[in-house]
Amino acid sequence: MTRPFRQVDVFTATPYQGNPLAVVLDGDGLSTEEMQKFANWTNLSETTFVLPPTEPGADYRVRIFTPSTELPFAGHPTIGSCHAWLEAGNVPKEQDTIVQECAAGLVTLRRIEAGLAFAAPPLLRSGPVEEPLVERIAGMLGIARDEIVDAEWVDNGPGWVAVLLNSADAVLALRPGTVDLDLGVVGPYPPGSPCAFELRAFLPLQGSTVEDPVTGSLNASVAEWMLRTGRATAPYVAGQGTVLGRAGRVSIATDDNGAVWVGGSAVTCVTGEVEL
Repeated sequence: MTRPFRQVDVFTATPYQGNPLAVVLDGDGLSTEEMQKFANWTNLSETTFVLPPTEPGADYRVRIFTPSTELPFAGHPTIGSCHAWLEAGNVPKEQDTIVQECAAGLVTLRRIEAGLAFAAPPLLRSGPVEEPLVERIAGMLGIARDEIVDAEWVDNGPGWVAVLLNSADAVLALRPGTVDLDLGVVGPYPPGSPCAFELRAFLPLQGSTVEDPVTGSLNASVAEWMLRTGRATAPYVAGQGTVLGRAGRVSIATDDNGAVWVGGSAVTCVTGEVEL
Protein backbone atom coordinates (compact mmCIF):
# COMPACT_ATOMS: atom_id res chain seq x y z
CA MET A 1 0.00 0.00 0.00
CA THR A 2 1.00 3.64 -0.41
CA ARG A 3 2.25 5.31 2.77
CA PRO A 4 3.16 8.97 3.48
CA PHE A 5 6.89 9.55 3.64
CA ARG A 6 9.30 12.32 4.63
CA GLN A 7 13.06 12.64 4.46
CA VAL A 8 14.11 15.10 7.12
CA ASP A 9 17.47 16.76 7.76
CA VAL A 10 18.02 16.98 11.52
CA PHE A 11 20.15 19.27 13.69
CA THR A 12 20.27 21.93 11.01
CA ALA A 13 18.04 24.70 9.69
CA THR A 14 19.83 24.55 6.33
CA PRO A 15 18.91 21.61 4.08
CA TYR A 16 21.66 19.04 3.51
CA GLN A 17 23.88 20.28 6.36
CA GLY A 18 22.67 17.92 9.12
CA ASN A 19 21.84 14.22 9.46
CA PRO A 20 19.14 12.81 7.15
CA LEU A 21 16.33 10.62 8.45
CA ALA A 22 13.72 8.61 6.54
CA VAL A 23 10.28 8.68 8.18
CA VAL A 24 7.38 6.43 7.16
CA LEU A 25 4.42 8.19 8.75
CA ASP A 26 2.13 5.14 8.72
CA GLY A 27 3.85 1.93 9.73
CA ASP A 28 0.65 0.10 10.64
CA GLY A 29 0.56 -3.49 9.42
CA LEU A 30 4.24 -3.73 8.54
CA SER A 31 6.23 -6.60 10.00
CA THR A 32 9.61 -6.14 11.62
CA GLU A 33 11.19 -7.84 8.62
CA GLU A 34 9.49 -5.43 6.20
CA MET A 35 10.61 -2.43 8.23
CA GLN A 36 14.17 -3.71 8.40
CA LYS A 37 14.24 -4.39 4.67
CA PHE A 38 13.11 -0.85 3.86
CA ALA A 39 15.63 0.64 6.32
CA ASN A 40 18.36 -1.36 4.63
CA TRP A 41 17.22 -0.03 1.27
CA THR A 42 17.21 3.64 2.32
CA ASN A 43 20.81 3.10 3.51
CA LEU A 44 20.56 6.03 5.92
CA SER A 45 21.90 5.85 9.45
CA GLU A 46 18.27 5.50 10.65
CA THR A 47 14.79 5.03 9.27
CA THR A 48 11.70 5.34 11.48
CA PHE A 49 8.14 4.06 11.31
CA VAL A 50 5.39 5.99 13.09
CA LEU A 51 2.61 3.92 14.69
CA PRO A 52 -0.35 4.45 17.02
CA PRO A 53 0.75 4.56 20.67
CA THR A 54 0.19 1.67 23.06
CA GLU A 55 0.89 3.72 26.21
CA PRO A 56 -1.90 6.05 27.45
CA GLY A 57 0.43 9.03 27.88
CA ALA A 58 2.03 8.84 24.43
CA ASP A 59 1.07 10.87 21.36
CA TYR A 60 2.60 8.36 18.91
CA ARG A 61 4.91 5.37 18.84
CA VAL A 62 8.04 5.06 16.74
CA ARG A 63 10.27 2.16 15.76
CA ILE A 64 13.84 3.03 14.83
CA PHE A 65 15.99 0.99 12.45
CA THR A 66 19.54 1.24 11.16
CA PRO A 67 20.28 -0.60 7.89
CA SER A 68 21.01 -3.72 9.94
CA THR A 69 19.21 -3.60 13.30
CA GLU A 70 16.47 -2.01 15.43
CA LEU A 71 17.40 0.52 18.12
CA PRO A 72 15.50 1.13 21.36
CA PHE A 73 16.26 4.87 21.18
CA ALA A 74 18.20 7.35 19.06
CA GLY A 75 18.36 11.13 19.16
CA HIS A 76 18.13 12.46 15.62
CA PRO A 77 15.30 9.99 14.78
CA THR A 78 13.42 11.29 17.83
CA ILE A 79 13.57 14.94 16.73
CA GLY A 80 13.12 14.11 13.03
CA SER A 81 10.12 11.82 13.59
CA CYS A 82 8.43 14.37 15.84
CA HIS A 83 9.07 17.12 13.28
CA ALA A 84 7.52 15.00 10.51
CA TRP A 85 4.57 13.95 12.71
CA LEU A 86 3.76 17.58 13.57
CA GLU A 87 4.29 18.78 10.01
CA ALA A 88 1.78 16.18 8.81
CA GLY A 89 -0.90 17.97 10.84
CA ASN A 90 -0.98 15.85 13.98
CA VAL A 91 -1.77 17.56 17.27
CA PRO A 92 -0.30 16.44 20.61
CA LYS A 93 -2.40 16.05 23.74
CA GLU A 94 -0.52 18.95 25.34
CA GLN A 95 0.13 22.12 23.36
CA ASP A 96 3.86 22.49 24.00
CA THR A 97 4.78 18.96 25.00
CA ILE A 98 4.92 15.87 22.79
CA VAL A 99 5.38 12.37 24.19
CA GLN A 100 7.01 9.75 21.99
CA GLU A 101 6.78 6.05 22.77
CA CYS A 102 9.72 3.90 21.69
CA ALA A 103 11.33 0.66 22.79
CA ALA A 104 13.29 2.54 25.47
CA GLY A 105 10.06 3.90 26.98
CA LEU A 106 8.40 7.31 26.87
CA VAL A 107 10.48 10.27 25.68
CA THR A 108 9.24 13.80 26.26
CA LEU A 109 9.82 16.49 23.65
CA ARG A 110 9.10 20.20 23.78
CA ARG A 111 9.10 23.03 21.31
CA ILE A 112 12.05 25.42 21.56
CA GLU A 113 13.05 28.48 19.57
CA ALA A 114 15.45 26.42 17.45
CA GLY A 115 12.95 23.62 16.80
CA LEU A 116 12.46 20.68 19.15
CA ALA A 117 14.25 19.25 22.16
CA PHE A 118 13.98 15.92 23.93
CA ALA A 119 14.67 15.04 27.54
CA ALA A 120 17.75 12.84 27.66
CA PRO A 121 16.79 9.27 28.58
CA PRO A 122 18.45 7.58 31.56
CA LEU A 123 21.79 5.91 31.00
CA LEU A 124 21.81 2.12 30.74
CA ARG A 125 25.51 2.03 31.55
CA SER A 126 27.81 4.68 32.97
CA GLY A 127 31.09 4.97 34.80
CA PRO A 128 34.79 4.78 33.94
CA VAL A 129 36.06 2.64 31.08
CA GLU A 130 38.44 -0.15 32.00
CA GLU A 131 42.05 0.67 31.12
CA PRO A 132 42.63 -2.18 28.61
CA LEU A 133 39.66 -0.92 26.59
CA VAL A 134 40.91 2.68 26.73
CA GLU A 135 44.24 1.51 25.33
CA ARG A 136 42.44 -0.43 22.60
CA ILE A 137 40.33 2.64 21.73
CA ALA A 138 43.50 4.74 21.40
CA GLY A 139 44.76 2.18 18.91
CA MET A 140 41.50 2.32 16.92
CA LEU A 141 41.77 6.11 16.78
CA GLY A 142 45.44 6.02 15.82
CA ILE A 143 46.56 8.14 18.77
CA ALA A 144 48.73 7.66 21.83
CA ARG A 145 47.04 6.56 25.06
CA ASP A 146 48.07 9.78 26.83
CA GLU A 147 46.10 11.85 24.30
CA ILE A 148 42.89 10.53 25.88
CA VAL A 149 42.10 12.82 28.81
CA ASP A 150 39.22 10.70 30.14
CA ALA A 151 36.89 7.90 29.08
CA GLU A 152 33.36 7.04 30.18
CA TRP A 153 30.55 4.62 29.40
CA VAL A 154 27.69 6.82 28.16
CA ASP A 155 25.24 4.20 26.92
CA ASN A 156 21.64 5.43 26.66
CA GLY A 157 20.54 2.81 24.15
CA PRO A 158 22.95 2.49 21.21
CA GLY A 159 25.85 1.31 23.41
CA TRP A 160 28.08 4.40 23.46
CA VAL A 161 31.50 4.61 25.02
CA ALA A 162 33.08 8.07 24.79
CA VAL A 163 36.56 9.51 25.13
CA LEU A 164 37.60 13.09 25.82
CA LEU A 165 40.53 14.66 23.97
CA ASN A 166 42.16 17.93 24.95
CA SER A 167 40.76 20.04 22.10
CA ALA A 168 38.26 20.20 19.28
CA ASP A 169 41.21 20.41 16.85
CA ALA A 170 42.44 17.04 18.11
CA VAL A 171 38.99 15.59 17.49
CA LEU A 172 38.84 17.02 13.96
CA ALA A 173 42.31 15.66 13.18
CA LEU A 174 41.36 12.03 13.90
CA ARG A 175 41.61 9.51 11.08
CA PRO A 176 40.52 6.29 12.81
CA GLY A 177 41.06 2.76 11.64
CA THR A 178 38.48 0.03 12.15
CA VAL A 179 36.36 0.39 15.29
CA ASP A 180 34.49 -2.53 16.80
CA LEU A 181 32.15 -0.65 19.15
CA ASP A 182 29.98 2.47 19.08
CA LEU A 183 32.54 5.14 19.89
CA GLY A 184 32.08 8.84 20.60
CA VAL A 185 34.88 11.40 20.77
CA VAL A 186 34.57 14.90 22.25
CA GLY A 187 36.93 17.84 22.58
CA PRO A 188 36.46 21.43 23.76
CA TYR A 189 36.72 24.55 21.63
CA PRO A 190 38.50 27.59 23.11
CA PRO A 191 36.34 29.72 25.44
CA GLY A 192 34.18 32.20 23.54
CA SER A 193 33.85 30.01 20.44
CA PRO A 194 30.37 29.58 18.88
CA CYS A 195 30.43 25.89 19.87
CA ALA A 196 31.60 24.59 23.23
CA PHE A 197 32.56 21.13 21.91
CA GLU A 198 33.14 19.20 18.72
CA LEU A 199 31.87 15.62 18.68
CA ARG A 200 32.43 12.72 16.31
CA ALA A 201 30.69 9.35 16.31
CA PHE A 202 32.24 6.21 14.84
CA LEU A 203 30.36 2.95 14.37
CA PRO A 204 31.30 -0.50 13.06
CA LEU A 205 29.49 -1.67 9.94
CA GLN A 206 30.28 -4.93 8.16
CA GLY A 207 33.95 -4.85 9.07
CA SER A 208 34.49 -1.16 8.29
CA THR A 209 34.03 2.12 10.15
CA VAL A 210 31.32 4.66 9.40
CA GLU A 211 30.98 8.13 10.86
CA ASP A 212 27.56 9.45 11.82
CA PRO A 213 27.04 13.09 10.77
CA VAL A 214 25.16 14.37 13.86
CA THR A 215 24.17 12.16 16.78
CA GLY A 216 21.51 13.16 19.29
CA SER A 217 21.87 10.19 21.62
CA LEU A 218 25.64 10.67 21.90
CA ASN A 219 25.27 14.40 22.50
CA ALA A 220 22.71 13.65 25.22
CA SER A 221 24.91 11.27 27.17
CA VAL A 222 28.13 13.24 26.61
CA ALA A 223 26.33 16.35 27.88
CA GLU A 224 25.41 14.53 31.09
CA TRP A 225 29.04 13.50 31.48
CA MET A 226 30.47 16.97 30.77
CA LEU A 227 27.97 18.70 33.08
CA ARG A 228 28.40 16.19 35.92
CA THR A 229 32.20 16.51 35.87
CA GLY A 230 32.16 20.32 35.68
CA ARG A 231 33.67 20.45 32.19
CA ALA A 232 30.65 22.32 30.82
CA THR A 233 27.85 24.58 31.96
CA ALA A 234 24.45 24.73 30.30
CA PRO A 235 23.23 26.07 28.02
CA TYR A 236 25.78 25.34 25.33
CA VAL A 237 25.94 24.36 21.66
CA ALA A 238 27.93 21.42 20.30
CA GLY A 239 29.13 21.00 16.73
CA GLN A 240 29.30 17.74 14.79
CA GLY A 241 29.77 16.66 11.19
CA THR A 242 32.48 19.17 10.28
CA VAL A 243 34.83 16.55 8.81
CA LEU A 244 31.96 15.22 6.67
CA GLY A 245 31.16 18.66 5.24
CA ARG A 246 28.13 19.13 7.48
CA ALA A 247 27.38 21.83 10.03
CA GLY A 248 25.34 20.05 12.68
CA ARG A 249 24.41 22.09 15.74
CA VAL A 250 23.04 20.53 18.91
CA SER A 251 21.75 22.68 21.75
CA ILE A 252 22.10 21.48 25.34
CA ALA A 253 20.05 22.91 28.20
CA THR A 254 18.95 21.87 31.68
CA ASP A 255 15.78 22.54 33.63
CA ASP A 256 15.03 23.18 37.31
CA ASN A 257 14.84 19.44 37.95
CA GLY A 258 18.31 18.84 36.53
CA ALA A 259 17.08 17.10 33.37
CA VAL A 260 19.24 17.50 30.26
CA TRP A 261 17.42 18.65 27.12
CA VAL A 262 18.91 18.02 23.69
CA GLY A 263 17.58 20.19 20.89
CA GLY A 264 17.97 21.32 17.33
CA SER A 265 16.29 22.32 14.14
CA ALA A 266 14.88 20.02 11.49
CA VAL A 267 13.91 20.69 7.89
CA THR A 268 11.99 18.47 5.47
CA CYS A 269 13.85 17.85 2.23
CA VAL A 270 11.67 15.18 0.59
CA THR A 271 7.90 14.76 0.81
CA GLY A 272 6.00 12.00 -0.93
CA GLU A 273 4.74 8.44 -0.71
CA VAL A 274 6.35 5.02 -0.65
CA GLU A 275 4.96 1.64 -1.64
CA LEU A 276 5.23 -0.71 1.35
